[in-house]
Amino acid sequence: MQIFVRDNNIDQAMRVLKKRMQREGIFRELKAKRAYEKPSEKRIRKKAEAIRRRRKLERKKALRENS
Repeated sequence: MQIFVRDNNIDQAMRVLKKRMQREGIFRELKAKRAYEKPSEKRIRKKAEAIRRRRKLERKKALRENS
């Protein structure tokens, strides 16, 4: 990942960097690696993520059909 600093505006570059890291899930990954996650918790989390993805896909599909 590469962020360019324009006109010595580091604050803007930091905002862009944080936004990209958020979008790619790096913060979520770091938080998950901080502590041990029990296999049962991992299963529950994975299932919840799958449900969230499916609902999002269904919402997008419904919007496309209605338009």
